[in-house]
Amino acid sequence: MFSTMQLVVLVSETEWHTLQTEVSRLGEALAELLSPTAPPDDVLTTAQAAAYIGLSAEALRRARRLGRIQGVRLNEKDWGFRRSALDAYPRRYSRPSSASSPTSTP
Repeated sequence: MFSTMQLVVLVSETEWHTLQTEVSRLGEALAELLSPTAPPDDVLTTAQAAAYIGLSAEALRRARRLGRIQGVRLNEKDWGFRRSALDAYPRRYSRPSSASSPTSTP
């Protein structure tokens, strides 16, 4: 007959809780790494993108040419824009509202 040997390790209660916390943290980190990646970002046409962020199509084309927003080539002629880039655009390039400008009184 074969006998098996078992190992017993004694740790303090504080160390045990620390180890449990660390194992939980590592498990959460592993689950995050193994989770599927974010779904692909929607690509909108120039007209759709301009309407989405409240610009004219020409203003959006100009912003792309100036490098202010990244476009995606749809074909030889047309460009599209990722929704995430459109969501970031107004925060990066905004003008002061006309309500904050001083008004003249008659």
